[in-house]
Amino acid sequence: MLEAVLFDGGDTLVGWAWDERLLELGHDSGLRALGREPSPELTARFRAGYLPLLQGREELDEIDYPALVRRLLGELGIEPTTEELDRFLAAEHEAWAPARRVGDGVLGLLDALRARGLKLGLVSNSFDPAWLVRGDLEAWGLAGRLDVVVLSSEIGKRKPHPEPFERALRELGVEPGHALFVGDSRYHDVEGAAALGMATVQALWFRTDGDRRGRDPDHVATAPEGVLAIVDAVATT
Repeated sequence: MLEAVLFDGGDTLVGWAWDERLLELGHDSGLRALGREPSPELTARFRAGYLPLLQGREELDEIDYPALVRRLLGELGIEPTTEELDRFLAAEHEAWAPARRVGDGVLGLLDALRARGLKLGLVSNSFDPAWLVRGDLEAWGLAGRLDVVVLSSEIGKRKPHPEPFERALRELGVEPGHALFVGDSRYHDVEGAAALGMATVQALWFRTDGDRRGRDPDHVATAPEGVLAIVDAVATT
């Protein structure tokens, strides 16, 4: 019997598009939040020495992004207090807002699943500080529709490591065999969830996944409403 549906975040509930222009804008916004002038050197240093640590990462340990930013600022002679670092991170995060959007039909899907008595959760790889991500979820109307939110930046492990999935299931009080996981990545989402015994749906409404690692999903959905049809079919079998 299906009791819960868990979702990935990026490119599943929320679309994400890398925009090179926002990289410098984010750094400029962060420096201005500290009362400092923009510095092209900051972005150049980040692109050369830090960006490779974030893009295409395979490590299952999540990176400490605030510590990374603190180190980067230190290279320019800026030693921020904790409050100043938070201001920089918040301003940088806000500058990237145009790159993120809730998927069409996602809120309706969550409401329909809730109406069927299912528990809902988010399990996401995200190096952004959890307080910023949770603020986004609140602003987008997602927070109130989710029973549990597990972020890699909070627990230190990234999917497909089992810990993020296990944490969500434990907090929901649901066994893996009674849960469905929906995510865009064959490796991070499908492989990780299936290894624990969860049924899986690969979400293809934001992008197709060219990474052939991982296993085939049990189901594929090309639009959020497709997940609802899968849930209804599973419930009748």
